[in-house]
Amino acid sequence: MEAGWLASAQRDDHLLIEAGGGWTLAALEQLDRARRTVLAGIPAERGRARISLGALDALDTAGAWLLQQLRRELDGRGWQVELAGANAAHAALLAEIGRIEARPPPRPVEINPFVRLTAHLGKGAIDAFDEARALLSFFGQTMLVLGRVLIRPRRIRLTSLTEHLEQTCINALPIVGLIALLIGVVLAYQGADQLRRFGAEIFMVNLLAISILREVGVLLTAIIVAGRSGSAFTAQIGTMQVNEEIDALRTLGLDPVEVLVLPRLLALIIALPLLVFFADILGLLGGGLVGVLLLGLSPQQFVQQLSGAIWPSAFWVGMIKAPVFACIIGLVGCYEGLKVSGSAESVGHQTTRAVVVAIFAVIVLDAMFSILFSNLGM
Repeated sequence: MEAGWLASAQRDDHLLIEAGGGWTLAALEQLDRARRTVLAGIPAERGRARISLGALDALDTAGAWLLQQLRRELDGRGWQVELAGANAAHAALLAEIGRIEARPPPRPVEINPFVRLTAHLGKGAIDAFDEARALLSFFGQTMLVLGRVLIRPRRIRLTSLTEHLEQTCINALPIVGLIALLIGVVLAYQGADQLRRFGAEIFMVNLLAISILREVGVLLTAIIVAGRSGSAFTAQIGTMQVNEEIDALRTLGLDPVEVLVLPRLLALIIALPLLVFFADILGLLGGGLVGVLLLGLSPQQFVQQLSGAIWPSAFWVGMIKAPVFACIIGLVGCYEGLKVSGSAESVGHQTTRAVVVAIFAVIVLDAMFSILFSNLGM
């Protein structure tokens, strides 16, 4: 087959451009250079142009596209272009290429902003419902495993439980204590600043005790643990999922929920009440420092006012919430870790999702507890 070529000549009444040889993908670069050379030599005056295709030996889609490109450029310069001499197969291919290129691009679908917002909210609601249902199913599976382990206590992995207890409780004491101390300082200072207008700075102690023991201590600690330990659970189990270690456990006949989830969950249920108690003490200590150093209260006055402000119910309201919050944080962290799909990007995505879902669930449960305790008169 002869190599593709392109030539032009000026006739009396029209411009003649002849194309011949093989116009295929293999010769596309050479043919494109020939096309540019021909276009550069075309005179400025306009008229009729005829592209003769009778000498074509072969034509594929790339060659047909290049010929149509030549025709369009001549049209753009004002020439009246005619394609002539092509056999039936070449003519059909050129017509199809011309038809496809002449087809306008599809217009983007215009959606009403209100409809788009409604659809987005609806999809979010369905996703949240599916997530809650799957998490509830995972909770039921975990409770079944827990019941099986309680029947045979020897199945409890004390080494793993102790290690996770150290990570979630002892190693978390510095950050929990520091933040609780500072929050106690802030609450005491702001409360005293507002109560000073009424000459009742002493009641800052009552405000501090109730807010720390009932709400702030447990809620703040749960959020810290969700961001610290919950994310760690997801990252650890997710990395094991990526490395196919969980599949290896199943191959060995071991239940991943019993081996990985249960020790972490039990450790967190034990650790969070202890952390909450520690945060309560540090929060009250921070408020006491403000009262003694900035408000002029003596330590005896602060302790006396605090003993009258602390009710047993206020303390137990906060402590009752702690194991429930711990259960939610542990379940969400382990569940999202088991959902990792097998890539490092998925580990990061599920870790972020675990923190967000755990904190959201903790705040929702805290609101429900507040309504319940209010109705119970606690």
